[in-house]
Amino acid sequence: MAKTTGTAAAARFPSIEKCDTSGVNSRSIAADLDGTLLISRSSFPYFMLVAIEAGSLLRGLILLLSFPLIAAAYVFVSESLAIQMLIYISYSGIKARDIELASRAVLPRFYANDVRSESYEVFEKCKRRVIVTANPTIMVEPFAREYLGADKVIGTEIEVDPKTKKATGFVKKPGVLVGKWKKLAVLKEFADGETPDIGIGDRESDHDFMSVCKEGYMVHPSKSAKPIPLNRLKSPLIFHDGRLVQPPTPLNALITYVWLPFGFLLSIIRVYFNLPLPEKIVRYTYPMLGINLVIKGHPPPPPSRGSPGNLYVCNHRTALDPIVIAIALGRKVSCVTYSVSKLSRFLSPIPAVALTRDRVADAAMIRALLEKGDLVVCPEGTTCREKYLLRFSALFAELSDRIVPVAVNVEQGMFYGTSVRGVKFWDAYYYFMNPRPTYEVTFLERLPEGMTCRGGGKSAVEVANHVQRVLGGALGFECTQLTRKDKYMLLGGNDGMVESMYSKK
Repeated sequence: MAKTTGTAAAARFPSIEKCDTSGVNSRSIAADLDGTLLISRSSFPYFMLVAIEAGSLLRGLILLLSFPLIAAAYVFVSESLAIQMLIYISYSGIKARDIELASRAVLPRFYANDVRSESYEVFEKCKRRVIVTANPTIMVEPFAREYLGADKVIGTEIEVDPKTKKATGFVKKPGVLVGKWKKLAVLKEFADGETPDIGIGDRESDHDFMSVCKEGYMVHPSKSAKPIPLNRLKSPLIFHDGRLVQPPTPLNALITYVWLPFGFLLSIIRVYFNLPLPEKIVRYTYPMLGINLVIKGHPPPPPSRGSPGNLYVCNHRTALDPIVIAIALGRKVSCVTYSVSKLSRFLSPIPAVALTRDRVADAAMIRALLEKGDLVVCPEGTTCREKYLLRFSALFAELSDRIVPVAVNVEQGMFYGTSVRGVKFWDAYYYFMNPRPTYEVTFLERLPEGMTCRGGGKSAVEVANHVQRVLGGALGFECTQLTRKDKYMLLGGNDGMVESMYSKK
């Protein structure tokens, strides 16, 4: 949603490609966000994400239906009015804390995939980096500081009711930060008399603040504009939340809402049709229902009577991992879970036992389960969506020498089947709402006896780290020492326990 910059503007400010980056290391920069540091010139998808993730699907639908009116306001009235409408529909009545968490947990992944290379190359090399944007500061600041390295974010400030701590939908004075208000904000930030050395923007309303900079450059719309590789960001993007896989542009959002009722019905069929069937049959019904199940490697045979079961150690992509491994094996296996509700365990098609966080009690329980048969454990303790493995808990390594690493990966085209702040009961249904979901299970070679605690004299930590590296190598994922608590504190503001998760609601 942006007006096309005229030829006069192009003549006034040269293109960003003409900026000499060789000597900007000691200089300051003031940069717009949408269409400048980002390829997309529209902020609608980010407001839609906040509306859905901090609000509800209904609020998102209202925003989508309002899009033609918002677009008309932008084109025929003003950019300020359009942004105010976006803020009111997306934010009004939502707790500021929820808006902040959604901005920190959901938006960075979408922003990160849209950072424009030409403008970011100039921005990152400057010593003092300031972003000036019409978007609400609360929405932009977490990503801008953590991933772009911005020293300051100057944006529109939303109004919050001091009693309810909820956004009113209106903005504080001087209003939406466009035109002359951007200029005044930049002058206030650089009140020491030194105006920014470089100013970059993409539209006419940016000219005011660009004119007070020593040099100004335009970032022109281009279909050939390329995003930067994610590894060039200031921090790696490891954790993120939210249900939507694709950025909710008006077209994507429309397709998603049209698909929702059909997808929900399909997920119900996929779940409850397969629920009573034996695992060896489900392996063949999955493709019939549009689920792509890929099985690689050579699954070990079931344990003989009187001998302990195999301990399948897998990375964690969704709560369905143990169930899909059982389907790939063609037989029931037990699994242990971490902070999963009683209802989810009750509905599980395989035996699911909750861990207690008491190391001695959990060890005794796992030993007992292994005496009865095969067991699946996910030592990361939580799921990770990106190509990273979290730190493996070493408890499993102390309890068995029959350790079989299993590499698990998934493809989800429309919805994520995991959530931190959402209701976890719906995770499996969201996964099965994808039109063509894929689950890939690769059985690796059983650990040699020399790499186990009992047979090889290795410490439990050594075994756990070895299994993590083996799985990381098979999947092409990077191993980290991050934990479940790190993830939940970043994305949800809690430690990941069921009690604390719901007490924060």
